[in-house]
Amino acid sequence: MKYSTSVVALAAVGTVSGSPITTKRDISDIDILNYALTLEHLEDKFYREGLANYTQADFIVAGFAEPFYSNLKEISNDEMTHVSFLTKALGSAAVAECTYSFPSTDPTSFVALASVLEGVVSPHIILDTTYLTAAGSILTVESRHSTYLLTSQKKSPFPTAFDTPLSFNETYTLAAPFILSCPSSNAALPIKAFPALTLNNTSKPGPIASGDEITLLVPDLQTNGTNASTDTSAEETEAKGKIYAAFITATGPIFADAVESEEEGRYKVVVPQGVGNGQSYVVLTMCDREVSDDTVVAGPVVVEVGN
Repeated sequence: MKYSTSVVALAAVGTVSGSPITTKRDISDIDILNYALTLEHLEDKFYREGLANYTQADFIVAGFAEPFYSNLKEISNDEMTHVSFLTKALGSAAVAECTYSFPSTDPTSFVALASVLEGVVSPHIILDTTYLTAAGSILTVESRHSTYLLTSQKKSPFPTAFDTPLSFNETYTLAAPFILSCPSSNAALPIKAFPALTLNNTSKPGPIASGDEITLLVPDLQTNGTNASTDTSAEETEAKGKIYAAFITATGPIFADAVESEEEGRYKVVVPQGVGNGQSYVVLTMCDREVSDDTVVAGPVVVEVGN
């Protein structure tokens, strides 16, 4: 490939754990394109499966307008086109579709999950000028998908002035629960999934606001603050002190204390001031000054903010 110093923001969707993961190394254009293709495969399958499971009549009964089903078909066709483009660009190096499990049980839950998948936009650098225009075009189309799905749920189509950037590993962590397995022939990606983080918001269903107390759950997190899937020892984690919740924003993370309850892996967090409306992303971290792959303990998890 011919390289330059040009960069592009490439859309990335949601979450992934089924693919093989390598040890940390420099990420090449091939890695980035395969990473994007992995996520586009996920979206492509998600829409194809949903359109097969639910009919136009089902969406109308659920309260969606008559053209909605046809527009979902257009979105699905976009995702198939993205997969085709990236597969052709990568040639024999392209990763294949994995096996997935999507937790939607009706049209309403399907659209809610679609909005989450489309809403995770992660900027990554591509050096090869051959793909800059097309990759940038993928980003803008994914943004249109997200806007349409938010509007269909009677939510603000542009809740904040900035999209929230996530790292490779943070985005991969969000996608992980949906991927059951991938072909052994797929190239290993130089990324990892952090331990899962979930939101227990039963005390106040719906959007949360600054000042609200939420509960974050880490099923795999031990009481000493470490996880068996990480390289951090119990002694190292204990020495680093307390755990914080970091709300990721375009202008930098906003931190709050994460107070662990007597129940293992359960943290109480008061939502801090300054978190924008719409989908926000929260991680647990061992540092209250920065968020990096070296400090993240678990997450991210998607939370809906409506200040």
